[in-house]
Amino acid sequence: MANELIRHKLAILPDQPGCYLMKDRQNTVIYVGKAKVLKNRVRSYFTGSHDTKTQRLVNEIEDFEYIITSSDKEALILELNLIKKYDPKYNIMLKDDKSYPYLKITGERHPKLITTRQVKKDKGKYFGPYPNAYAAAETKKLLDRLYPLRKCHTMPDRVCLYYHLGQCLAPCVKPVEKETYQEMIDGITKFLNGGFREVKVQLVAKMSEAAENLEFERAKEYRDQINMIETVMEKQKMAMNDFTNRDVFAYAVDKGWMCVQVFFVRQGKLIERDVSLFPLYRDPEEEFLTYLGQFYEKANHVKPNEILIPEADDPDMLKEWLGVRVLVPQRGKKKELVALAKKNAEVAIKEKFQLLERQEERTIGACTDLGEAMNIEVPLRIEAFDNSHIQGADAVSAMITFIDGKPSKKDYRKYKTRNASKPDDYAAMREVIRRRYSRVLKDGLPLPDLIVIDGGKGQMESAREILEDELGLSIPIAGLAKDAKHQTSQLLYGSPAEIVPLKRTSEAFYLLQRIQDEVHRFVITFHRQLRGKNSIQSALDGLEGVGPKRKQQLLKHFGSVKKIKEASVEQIQEAGMPEALAISIEQHFKQGTLPSES
Repeated sequence: MANELIRHKLAILPDQPGCYLMKDRQNTVIYVGKAKVLKNRVRSYFTGSHDTKTQRLVNEIEDFEYIITSSDKEALILELNLIKKYDPKYNIMLKDDKSYPYLKITGERHPKLITTRQVKKDKGKYFGPYPNAYAAAETKKLLDRLYPLRKCHTMPDRVCLYYHLGQCLAPCVKPVEKETYQEMIDGITKFLNGGFREVKVQLVAKMSEAAENLEFERAKEYRDQINMIETVMEKQKMAMNDFTNRDVFAYAVDKGWMCVQVFFVRQGKLIERDVSLFPLYRDPEEEFLTYLGQFYEKANHVKPNEILIPEADDPDMLKEWLGVRVLVPQRGKKKELVALAKKNAEVAIKEKFQLLERQEERTIGACTDLGEAMNIEVPLRIEAFDNSHIQGADAVSAMITFIDGKPSKKDYRKYKTRNASKPDDYAAMREVIRRRYSRVLKDGLPLPDLIVIDGGKGQMESAREILEDELGLSIPIAGLAKDAKHQTSQLLYGSPAEIVPLKRTSEAFYLLQRIQDEVHRFVITFHRQLRGKNSIQSALDGLEGVGPKRKQQLLKHFGSVKKIKEASVEQIQEAGMPEALAISIEQHFKQGTLPSES
C-alpha cells in the first residue's frame, strides 16, 4: 500500500511526458523511468497486481519525484542522464566489460592503421567490430600490404624495414602530401565497405601483367594478396546482398525478464552478436529504448549506417536522436534478420531463466526469507562485524556490507582498535560500532536494515548499548554463534537474545553462512597484513641506527624478516644501508639477539 505522502502526490500528477525517480526509506533513488503520460505511468506502480520482482520494487518505494519534459524524446534523453547520475539499483546498467576489436585510421598528420578495443571521440576513423582479434589482425595485415601507411609509433630518423617491403612511404625522411594519405584512407574505407572485390580484380590484372613480363616475384606477391582477400574477406556466408553496415536488434520477454539480442552486420556479413538479459519493470518497448540509448553511449560500440529494430512508435524521432537511419522492416531479408534475432533472444532467455531464478532465490529471496523469520522489514542492506587479535596483540575489527544478498566490496571497512583494552572483545565492539555509525550519521550515509555481529549475546548487547543508548538509532541487531567445528550454528535476535529457528538447508541460512565466512575472511586478512607489517618493526626495535624509514626500506627490499635474517652484509648494503649498520644488522640476526619471524 502507498503511504499518505505518495497518495497525495499521485492525486496531483500531471498528464504530461517526463521522468520519475522512485526513492526508498533512505531517500536513495532506486529506480528512474520515463513516461509519455506521467499520471498514468506512476499510478500504475501503486494499483493492480504485479509479479514478485516488481512488487519488491514497489515495496521499497517511500517517495518519488518527477520532472516534466516537453516531448517524449526529451524524456528519453533525461532518463539516460538520470540513470547515469544516480546509478539506481533497479535500472538496467550496461556495465559489462564486453568489447570488440576495431580497425582504426588515426587522425594524425601521418596516419597509422591500428587495431583497438577503445573507441574514442577523436579524429580517427573506426571500422568494425570484428568477430575476434585474429580476424581484425588478419584484415590489418592485408591492408598493410595494400596501403603503405606508417607503422611506427614514434617517427624514427631513418627508414625502416617496412619501407623496403613497400609497406610504408617513409614519412620520417621523405615528404608525403596530404592528398596521398587521403587517397589511401579513401581506398581503405572503400575496401572495408565492400570494395575489396574491385581491388581483387585489379590485383588479378596486375598479377597477369607481372607474369607476362617475367616478374615472377612480383606476380607471387599479387597472388598472395589475392589469396588473402579470398581468405579474410570472402570466407563468410553473405547475410545481405548489399554492403551496408547495420546493427539488428530484437528482444524477447518472459516472466518479468527481458533479453535483447544484437546482430552486427558488416560488409553484408553477420559477424558477431551481443546478448543482454535483465529484469523488466515497465513496458517492454520503453525499456528497449532505454537499452538502445545506453548501448550506443558505451565507448566500445560504433554506430553503423543503419539500425533495424522490431517496432517503434516514431522511428524518425529515433533517427534524429541517434543520428543514424532507423528502420522497422516490414518484409524481405531485413525482416528475416530481425526475426532471427528475436528467435535467438527467445532461446537465450529460456536457457538462462532457470539460472537467474536460482540466483535471485539465493540473494534477494534469501533476504526476504530472513526478514520473515526475524519478523523485521526485508534486510536488503546488511552490515556485519568481526574482531581479530592474538592474545590482545594487533587488535583489529572489520565490517562488510551485503546489498540485495550480494557482497558490496566498495562498502567494506577496516578498523584498528584504538581505545579499548586490547583483549576485551566487548569494548572493541563498542568502539567500532560507535566509530562506524557516528560517521554514518555525520556524513548522511545509508543506514543498514540489519546489523550482524559475529558473536553471541555479550557482543550483541555491546553493540545495542552504543546504537540505542548513545546514538539513538533503532536498527535490528543479530548475532551469529558457531558450533564446535567453527561453523555457523545459530542466529540470535531480540532483547534478551533468543535463537531464531532457521532450517540449515534454507537460503536464508546459506546467506548468513556466506556473510559470516566473508567477514571472518576479511578481518583475518587485515590482521595478517597488520601483523606482517608490525613484525619487521618489532624485530628491529632497539637496534641503533634503524628508525621507521629504514625499517620500511628493509622490508620493501627483502619482503620479510626471514630474508633479512638470511641476508649477507653486501645484500643488506644493496638495500641502502651504510656498511657499518649492515654489519651490525647481520651480526645481531646471526647471534640471535633479535626475534625472528615465526
